[in-house]
Amino acid sequence: MSLPTRSFAAFLFDMDGTLVNSMAVVDRVWRAWAARHGIETDPLMAALHGVRAIETIRRFAPAGVDAEAETEALTQAEIDDIEGLAEIRGAAAFLVRIPAGRWALVTSAPRALALRRLEAAGIPLPEVVITAEDVAHGKPAPDCFLLGAERLGVDIADCLVWEDSPAGLAAADASGAAAVMITETHHETIATPHPARADYRDLDVETDAQGWLRLVAR
Repeated sequence: MSLPTRSFAAFLFDMDGTLVNSMAVVDRVWRAWAARHGIETDPLMAALHGVRAIETIRRFAPAGVDAEAETEALTQAEIDDIEGLAEIRGAAAFLVRIPAGRWALVTSAPRALALRRLEAAGIPLPEVVITAEDVAHGKPAPDCFLLGAERLGVDIADCLVWEDSPAGLAAADASGAAAVMITETHHETIATPHPARADYRDLDVETDAQGWLRLVAR
């Protein structure tokens, strides 16, 4: 599917699966959590991507489990485990071509985990970082993307969201932004009307006189 041809005021990037390939870590930590609580892993693993951990834990944990305490422990386990973390191919090189103040990180991960993974994968840190703590309602609610656009001082309708999960794309749609899907970590095809790219290789960005961004295939 072809790239968007219009220009955008800013780009809003998800993290896991979009800028950072953290699939190995996510698989290890969440499967260990499921085993401790006797939870069937396949439905859990299918549902957790793009969603805040506390919401997944509330959905799947047995009755009586302290969801906040479990979330804190699981997040720390993810912070401690960086084996196999890597950038989505071409992500860091693509991001450094975007002018400062024209892109934001918008992730369902807690801030400490986001900063740890970005550093481990060699991904630059933008001026605006929106994490799980910043919104009352996580993806697929649009709150995080709306806040990212607000912090950048742009209209959400003028933003392009970069996502990898159905929950993230649903949040982008609900916000009124355009979206592109990154598929490097996908094992199965996800049906979507949005343009899709495996990664950021052979992709460039041009800036016009007003500072707006346009994607260019190299």
